[in-house]
Amino acid sequence: MKKILFISLLAFGSLFAQVQEDIEVPYISYEIKMGKGFDTVQANCLMCHSFGYIINQGPQSREFWLKKTEKMITHFKSPMMEEDIDTVVEYLFEHYGNGKEK
Repeated sequence: MKKILFISLLAFGSLFAQVQEDIEVPYISYEIKMGKGFDTVQANCLMCHSFGYIINQGPQSREFWLKKTEKMITHFKSPMMEEDIDTVVEYLFEHYGNGKEK
């Protein structure tokens, strides 16, 4: 009984926490490289996550970007059309790639 009371106190105690000052969430601006295929990336990728997700991957190979795109389709159910895959991969590799195929 004491454990349940203690866990309840910990779980619900934070609901009553108050902050006396305004909290400002910082705005992070990501540099987006424009180019051929950007509109396809915007339509297929940016509907679910920010451009920061792409940039935070760092410079990667063409194979990496292809596998990442396939993962978004397979595991996260991206509605990307089959004909858009090559355009997205080419854009990502051209602007955020490391110049290596693998």
